[in-house]
Amino acid sequence: MARVLTITLNPALDLNAETDSMRLGNVNRSRSTRLEAAGKGINLGRVLTRLGHTVTVSGLLGDINAAPFDRLFSSDILADHFVRIPGQNRINVKIAESGGRVTDLNGPGFDVPADALDRLKARLGDLKSRFDAVAIAGSLPGGFPPEALAELVTLAREADIPVWLDTSGAGLTAGLKALPDGIKPNMEELAEWAGHPLESLDAIAEAGRSLQATGIANVVISMGEKGVLWLSPKGNWQALPPPVTATSTVCAGDTLLAGMIHGLLEHHHPEQVLSTATALSAECVRHIGVGDPMADDFIQLIQQTRVTLFTSFTSFTPWPGHNNNGEIPS
Repeated sequence: MARVLTITLNPALDLNAETDSMRLGNVNRSRSTRLEAAGKGINLGRVLTRLGHTVTVSGLLGDINAAPFDRLFSSDILADHFVRIPGQNRINVKIAESGGRVTDLNGPGFDVPADALDRLKARLGDLKSRFDAVAIAGSLPGGFPPEALAELVTLAREADIPVWLDTSGAGLTAGLKALPDGIKPNMEELAEWAGHPLESLDAIAEAGRSLQATGIANVVISMGEKGVLWLSPKGNWQALPPPVTATSTVCAGDTLLAGMIHGLLEHHHPEQVLSTATALSAECVRHIGVGDPMADDFIQLIQQTRVTLFTSFTSFTPWPGHNNNGEIPS
């Protein structure tokens, strides 16, 4: 198995709550609540360790409420290379209603000191020969310039290590200039980058192709219940997820990307890469937390995932796509 570095610049404590339905302006009661250390790169790392890889997690971590992260790194066997900085990690509230609708209330986090990037680079050291892949994922904290994200991408590229970027907004725009090997936008993030709504599968594919034309080898677009589109140097593939009942869509996109990285590192056939990643993401939406490749029915989920070679825009499954009860969002 491989050695993977994930970088999370804006970690969070996620308060996950399950409820039947939300009534705004009223007292609501949850069926369950759980507070969990999280962040896109951390979530990625947790899935990759479950898939058998050796994972180092790094980035920036507020020192005031770092204890839950320390416990998670220990329990999930994640090598901790985070830089501790003054401040508190943000707290996000994720409310999952019956039927799969999730409402996010993301809190503010720490403001990074001026020397944060230099300290992080020093903590990472020379990446060459130490890692087989790098994933930089999540939003940027206050005071962290988007251009610095591109420096981290360049750090991996100069070490000749495949690097994936999963972010949005100004961070995505800046990071793209450093030409990561792969990106994983969802439809909303892709539309934001394109500067206009993407109201059909053709429009989504066109925007993905435009991204690929900038020099990005792999563009993986998560499209909710409509599945996943993967534009790659070896061909273009479309996946439709298996029918599942959604409980929470939190972590599904992180799980998808972890599955993609896993399959590529293991040199699997593209169809196997995408079917496994999509099925793992579908497994994730059935519960709170990251996807579980050890689920009893995981092989069945892979078998129920439909992957086809995508040869032209008109060959796409007609909008609105696959009809199931689950979601595979970012």
